[in-house]
Amino acid sequence: MPDDGLLDGVRQWLVESGAEPTPARVAQALRERGRVLGDAEVLGAAERLRSELVGSGPLEPLLADPSVTDVLVSAPDRVWVDRGGGLELTGVSFPDAAAVRRLAQRLAAVAGRRLDDARPWVDARLPDGTRLHAVLPPVAVGSTCLSLRVVRPRAFTLAELVAAGTVPPGGDRVLRALIRSRLSYVISGGTGTGKTTLLSALLGLVDPGERIVLAEDSAELRPDHPHVVRLEGRPANQEGVGLVELQDLVRQALRMRPDRLVVGEVRGPEVVSLLAALNTGHEGGCGTLHANAAGQVPARLEALGTAAGLDRAALHSQLSAALSVVLHLVRDRDGRRRIAEAHVLERDGSGLVRTVPALRWGEEAFVYERGWERLRELLRGGPHGRDGGFPDGARARAEGPPEGSGW
Repeated sequence: MPDDGLLDGVRQWLVESGAEPTPARVAQALRERGRVLGDAEVLGAAERLRSELVGSGPLEPLLADPSVTDVLVSAPDRVWVDRGGGLELTGVSFPDAAAVRRLAQRLAAVAGRRLDDARPWVDARLPDGTRLHAVLPPVAVGSTCLSLRVVRPRAFTLAELVAAGTVPPGGDRVLRALIRSRLSYVISGGTGTGKTTLLSALLGLVDPGERIVLAEDSAELRPDHPHVVRLEGRPANQEGVGLVELQDLVRQALRMRPDRLVVGEVRGPEVVSLLAALNTGHEGGCGTLHANAAGQVPARLEALGTAAGLDRAALHSQLSAALSVVLHLVRDRDGRRRIAEAHVLERDGSGLVRTVPALRWGEEAFVYERGWERLRELLRGGPHGRDGGFPDGARARAEGPPEGSGW
């Protein structure tokens, strides 16, 4: 393999000539520098240069690994990956900090975004669906920080999530009943806990005859469903125009005859439009939300609604009528993602909404909590008495189950 100094010379020649890094062009560049290499060396140099100039550089093998969900670069010699079991330091490295910066800027350009000293960070989606986030120095101290989240081309099935330990044994029956009963729900959790993964799997359970309309800032949901309409937000261009926000998408989605309205991540004023929609006959709506625990979801939604101009009493009134269930995901110390708890919502004496634990994680099955009876009623009847397909066997076992019993 040619050394780095020779590759730098070939790289410069290709840039100045505007030539593509094909094997023929690489061989020509080598001849221009007075070097004669064998076919294998020319092909190796061409592949390395192609990866850097039009691919993902040293990160390409990592991104091509189907087990990798995240690739994180915090320094030229500090490249981490997540394969579902927590972060692992890899042996991949960049020549220097400038190489990391070049890759980040080129990926941003591919996504149609600007990344330079005037705009030192970017959050975008690459053409293949990979989520890109990058921050340049001096905002990022020492080196450009690059984060890439790989979007799985096919959604996980519920059975796969059970096998992976995200859903406890038998818990899939609860989730299937949740979808059939057309209850509105939100999936909460921290970053990287698998909220999008779980939501995609649940949307795949929706009846094929229903129309799902997705509204996302960055299109990440990949439900296995025959009738999905996807709407994606857009940032303002360099002139500051063309901005399309999530609340705009929610309003447009309501005009598209959705059977299920889905907001990929509720994190701003779109919460007002979403709650209004779920209170006007749009059953089975859902979304994800960043929260530390299921019990903090009402407070989180209250903060978002207040910032959008909705007063506290009105928000809690809409919330109690719009949302039925909260599924909360966590990530264990060993990196395993799992559904930690399921809560139902109720109003207290002051009219404020609070969550009540209904199920919590158990190694053998979900463990029943005091809100289980309410959740069982909802799963049986749905929002308007619709039968959620609650299994007879499970129904019999659920008549006042003892603490710690399985589904």
